[in-house]
Amino acid sequence: MQRDEVILRFENLSFHYEENKPILDEVNFSVRRNSKITIMGQNGGGKSTMFGLITKSLRPEEGNVIISNNITIAIARQVIPRNELDLTVRDFFQKAFQDSAEAGLRKSTGKIHDIDPKIDDVLEVVNLRGHEKMHDRIVRTFSGGQQARLLLASALIQDPDLLLLDEPTNNLDKAGIEHLTEFLKSYEKTVMVISHDADFLNAFTDGVLYLDVYTQKVEQYVGNYFDVVEQIKVKMEKDRRANALKEKEIQANKDKANFFANKGGQMRLVARRMRDKAEELEEGMVDTRKEDKTIRTFTIPAQAGHIGNILTITSYSVLSPKTHKPVKRKANVVLRQKKHLLLKGPNGIGKSTLLEAIAVGKAEGSEIMVGTNVGYYRQDFSTLNFEDTVKESLMSVMKEKIEENMRSVAAGFLITGDFINKKIGSLSEGQKGLVAFARLVLQKPGLLILDEPTNHINFRHLPIIAEALNKYEGAMVLVSHAPDFVEKIRIDETLDLEK
Repeated sequence: MQRDEVILRFENLSFHYEENKPILDEVNFSVRRNSKITIMGQNGGGKSTMFGLITKSLRPEEGNVIISNNITIAIARQVIPRNELDLTVRDFFQKAFQDSAEAGLRKSTGKIHDIDPKIDDVLEVVNLRGHEKMHDRIVRTFSGGQQARLLLASALIQDPDLLLLDEPTNNLDKAGIEHLTEFLKSYEKTVMVISHDADFLNAFTDGVLYLDVYTQKVEQYVGNYFDVVEQIKVKMEKDRRANALKEKEIQANKDKANFFANKGGQMRLVARRMRDKAEELEEGMVDTRKEDKTIRTFTIPAQAGHIGNILTITSYSVLSPKTHKPVKRKANVVLRQKKHLLLKGPNGIGKSTLLEAIAVGKAEGSEIMVGTNVGYYRQDFSTLNFEDTVKESLMSVMKEKIEENMRSVAAGFLITGDFINKKIGSLSEGQKGLVAFARLVLQKPGLLILDEPTNHINFRHLPIIAEALNKYEGAMVLVSHAPDFVEKIRIDETLDLEK
């Protein structure tokens, strides 16, 4: 098989979840062997849908997905499905082979004998070194960052010809991202990646597929990520200038048509030609790519009249990286109004576990002031009821349930139209994140707890979210591995669990 051979092709492919609301419309593109491709596009625009079509979990309405014979495919999903959280590590990896075989992505029964050595090798690759009982450990007991590594490992262990990665840097700390980047740079097979992390993408990308949420088309570009972004900007400006010139010519023809039409006689034929010329120019207008919509500037109101020591932390537990057993440590943290705490530490040390325990009032050594309204943003969105509609979810956190107020806040987070009546479980991860932030605005918390709030969120929204957190006047605890995001937020105190 030649290096530049096309191994994947979309031919006039169209797909929709709802009638008359296309996600993809007559899409055409190709992917060559050993290329490293980034998929760009707005949250909810259909990027993950493209992966579903490649892995055959979804079927196109029209057109075809053509994959070369004997090409094996594996996907590292965004999150571990809830029904897999109680599997052992061994069973989790076995299921990856089984699912792949059932989808027809490899010729295999799905059951791999003597899988433990393979698991050890792949955990080493993703920098998730374990201990002697790692294979029997329950997936749920891993941190969010460690689960992200397991997802990646579940794809890598299959050694696929085509590796699909959906937001692989979510939950990864700096060391994890660096490790993944180096692996992808040296990976000698084809990779397609969905991510909002520009620096990560630029390190290995040699081509971009841009999914335009407005036209439902895919534009194909060659070059590294930053080069392609610049190409797109240049193309947009060129198209904008061309359209501006055509608009002037169109208006001039319409003005002439109106002038001659009033003269009567033969001049009416001239007027008709002017109108035809204007219509011809209008049809030739270029569909310029629109920028992704961004959420409106917003404020998270703090609980009114809540004065005093809102959160006190005198001790906490972390997991020892060597023994994987809890180690208790002392602290002296007191958060009052307008105090922001940054919680730091590597993946697996226990940041999310501590946040959850604090949020539900079960953290030994921590105390929340009685009557505090706690707003908790979880990285896995498990505070959301996936069976609720978006409308039900938003209304449920409101003290005064005024639908007009809810809809006004929701619109600021791009939650409009049919979106508001969809079930939470049917949304993309990025859309769930926007719902979670809208809930915080409506909830008006006295204590705000945020666990990796940048995960899955369109990078255009992040400066607006950072500004809102920076101005939040209640007590706040933040965990984030995104330094550029954290830099924009006022931090009054830092608690480093590693130290």
